[in-house]
Amino acid sequence: MTSSLSLFLCFILLFNVLVAHAFTGTYGINYGRIADNIPAPESVVTLLRANKIKNVRIYDADHGVLTAFKDSGIQIIIGLGNEFLKDISVNEDRAIEWVKVNVQPYLPGTLIRGIAVGNEILGGLDVELWEVLVPAAKNVYNALDKLNLARKIEVSSPHSEAVFENTYPPSAGVFKESILPYMIPLLNFSRQIGSPFYINAYPFLAYKSDPSHIDLNYALSEKSTGIYDAKTKLHYDNMFEAMIDAAYFALEKAGFEKMPVICSETGWASKGDENEAGANMKNARTYNNNLHKRLLKKKGTPYRPKMVVRAYVFALFNENQKPGPTSERNFGLFKADGSIAYKIGFRGLVPSSASSSHLSSEDFILRVGVWSSQWFIVVTCVAMLLQFIQL
Repeated sequence: MTSSLSLFLCFILLFNVLVAHAFTGTYGINYGRIADNIPAPESVVTLLRANKIKNVRIYDADHGVLTAFKDSGIQIIIGLGNEFLKDISVNEDRAIEWVKVNVQPYLPGTLIRGIAVGNEILGGLDVELWEVLVPAAKNVYNALDKLNLARKIEVSSPHSEAVFENTYPPSAGVFKESILPYMIPLLNFSRQIGSPFYINAYPFLAYKSDPSHIDLNYALSEKSTGIYDAKTKLHYDNMFEAMIDAAYFALEKAGFEKMPVICSETGWASKGDENEAGANMKNARTYNNNLHKRLLKKKGTPYRPKMVVRAYVFALFNENQKPGPTSERNFGLFKADGSIAYKIGFRGLVPSSASSSHLSSEDFILRVGVWSSQWFIVVTCVAMLLQFIQL
């Protein structure tokens, strides 16, 4: 009996080693850093751990961030920027060099669980990048394989809604014909290495583009009449789930019905220009609060009820240097100083109100989270001593 149990445990351990898991639980967050006023990476780790966020996605492989996340227990997907794809696609040696510099030195302390090769390439304006996406992804994977990391680190490439010809109703979800020659090889490769399909799904962008025909409550996941898909006889009471199912239908029509879908970006802007319908604090709080509660339920969608929905929320902070409309700089769940942008159950690095005079030892740690990493270590020790004295 003992030997059988040991064998079973060894099998489970082996299975976990052989499969790259890039997502723990259901809730993740995108940590964008196009800003000059946000907290240091060490403080970001404090913020994430205090709010029990275990999944993070960044858009590069910044060494300061990777160092700060060491021993944090937070799983991270790093990004191979669009600007590197052409070079990486040329030959495998360049991919190996990139992995040796940006990944290997930080393992195993920093839990790098995935590499996103490019972002929103297919359907974008640079068609040359469409052509190099698959070669680049293959070279990154082969580099990981040669360094014995391929079974620990997932290789993927997030897409925008621009890859679809149609998404309404969900059963009409289908890829654009112009993209299929590039999408099919990528999907074949993803299936071969066991990677999911990542989609950036924004009900906010859909509503902003057509506010006169889209029910705001439906986009915000508030109580509404929703939509009815006559083909499947399924009812959708929120746009987010409809977007995820549209991706499942598109995959099914392309021959990849078993491929899981993960939302790599979703969110709602708390501020926008005059022509950006729905971009305000109230709607941002409502959408993100409903999304947070929905993801914590760990359930599927109407069409894929057994496929638990996982999503990375965009974004951790408002990024004051992002180009584009005002909304682009106002997706953060937290303000630049680390305080919460609005209440959805999270806690900030500093109190949102200056009137807070009594802080617990944990609150004390959060408040000083904006200090340097050296002070963070000192304060943590002090907090532990205070807790010991209280005992």
